[in-house]
Amino acid sequence: MQYLSVPDILLHILVYRLWPVWLALAVVMGLSYRFRKSLGLYGQLYETSVGIAGIFILGFWLFAAIFSRYISPFNPLEQIAVMKNALPGAIEPTSGEAYLLGGDKLARDVFSRVIDGSRVVLLIAPLATLVALTVGITLGLPAGYFGRKTDSLLSFLANLVLAFPVILLFYLLVSPEIMETGLPRVTAGVFFAFPVILGVLAFFTRYSGRPLLLAVQMLVVLAISYWLYSTFMFYRDPLGLIQVTPSVLNIFVAVVFASSPGVFRIVRGLTMDIKTRDYVAAAQTRGENPWYIMFWEVLPNARGPLIVDACLRIGYTTILLGTLGFFGLGMPPESPDWGTTIKDASQLLRAYVHPALPPAIALMSFVLGLNLLADALREQSLKD
Repeated sequence: MQYLSVPDILLHILVYRLWPVWLALAVVMGLSYRFRKSLGLYGQLYETSVGIAGIFILGFWLFAAIFSRYISPFNPLEQIAVMKNALPGAIEPTSGEAYLLGGDKLARDVFSRVIDGSRVVLLIAPLATLVALTVGITLGLPAGYFGRKTDSLLSFLANLVLAFPVILLFYLLVSPEIMETGLPRVTAGVFFAFPVILGVLAFFTRYSGRPLLLAVQMLVVLAISYWLYSTFMFYRDPLGLIQVTPSVLNIFVAVVFASSPGVFRIVRGLTMDIKTRDYVAAAQTRGENPWYIMFWEVLPNARGPLIVDACLRIGYTTILLGTLGFFGLGMPPESPDWGTTIKDASQLLRAYVHPALPPAIALMSFVLGLNLLADALREQSLKD
């Protein structure tokens, strides 16, 4: 079997395969830096090296996921028997293409699986965090603002969820008995209602006096909710962008269930502090509706800590997905997600190291980028 040299492997990866990523990064980051003063908080991130590094790493994986079908030389599920446990740079005899990072125990291209696995991570982790954020905001705002019985009831529910063992939850959700009951789909339907409720309440309290604008915004909210329910509840994406399976839905539900109470407690604490400020008292004096005050006075002033927490929480979720995949509780065995790939490669780790290292480095770098971005956001929030 023929092999590429190390310089040729690097040349093929960095130039021949990843050139769409470098081009997209250069265009986006170049334009963002040029117009950074007019881009608000995002533009301020380019004022620090930490922020630029975080954006660069996350941008790399974002564009790798977008262009994965063009970057990957092989189908991530394709098995070519002769390439079983092939070393990095091995050339596949039929096509003449190289397994740039080698082959795994099932003769699949490690490079293609790492690139394609980024699509799985960038689908579940940010979207699950966003839904958990809407759940926490929708419940945390009234708990912190109204207090008393509302706070006691919602805080009790949040503490009840926090007390539930997360690993046991994942075991339950992937068990055939629970899946047959349809409980994950029902729970997902409840969770997806929160973004709709949040959007409807926010826009209605602000634009109730402008019916035309309100109608347009409500249509946008309904369109997004239709896409969410069609994609995740019925596995039929109207736009054809995402392919959701029952395994993805189960992981999504478990991640949102485990993350929402933490967001709730942060939002509740911030609301209890912000509602004592003078501008909130001024809004109350004007006779504003409590829900208007929560969504348009309290929430905008809590955005800094929430954005930082969201970045960190995406990182935690990514690690959680990798951990679940390693323990066999995540995606199906053939999935190219990084956790499952590391688990498969670990069984032959003493003999072949090359299948396990790339997904591990990918997971580490993605979480590192999120942490750098969170640090940069924290620095900017302290300046403000």
